[in-house]
Amino acid sequence: MLTIGKLGEAAGVKVPTIRYYEQIGLLPEAERSAGNQRLYGRKAMERLAFIRHARDLGFTLEAIRDLLSLSDRPDQSCAAADAIARAQLAEIESRLARLTALKAELERMVVQCAGGKIADCRVIEVLGDHSLCATDHRYPESEVPS
Repeated sequence: MLTIGKLGEAAGVKVPTIRYYEQIGLLPEAERSAGNQRLYGRKAMERLAFIRHARDLGFTLEAIRDLLSLSDRPDQSCAAADAIARAQLAEIESRLARLTALKAELERMVVQCAGGKIADCRVIEVLGDHSLCATDHRYPESEVPS
C-alpha cells in the first residue's frame, strides 16, 4: 500500500490532483490507515497512471471518465473508446491547423518588422488591427488561452 505522497511520486501527479480526482470520482476513495492516512493499492496506481497518460494526450476529464467506465467493462466492444479517441484526434488536428496559422502569421509579422522605432513597428501595428493579418487564426471564444 502506498500513501498519497508515494502514489503521487510514483505516478508523477501532485497530491492535490489526486485528491481532486477522488473528489470528482475518477479515483475511488482511498482506504484509510488506523491513523486516517490515505492508502492506495496497485489498482489505484494503475488507474492514476491511466488518467495521467490520458491527460498527457489531451483528453478532457469527461472523456477520461467515459474511457475509465469502458475499461471497467472489458467484454464490451471497443467502438465507444475508438470514437472517443477519434474525436480527440480531430481536436488535435484542429489545434495543429490553428497553431500552424498562428506560426505563419507570427513569422510574417516578424519578417515585415523593419526593426526601427515602435511608431513604425509592424508587430505592434498588426496586433492592433486584426484585419492586417493574412489568415483568420482567432480562437473560438470558449478556447481563448488564459
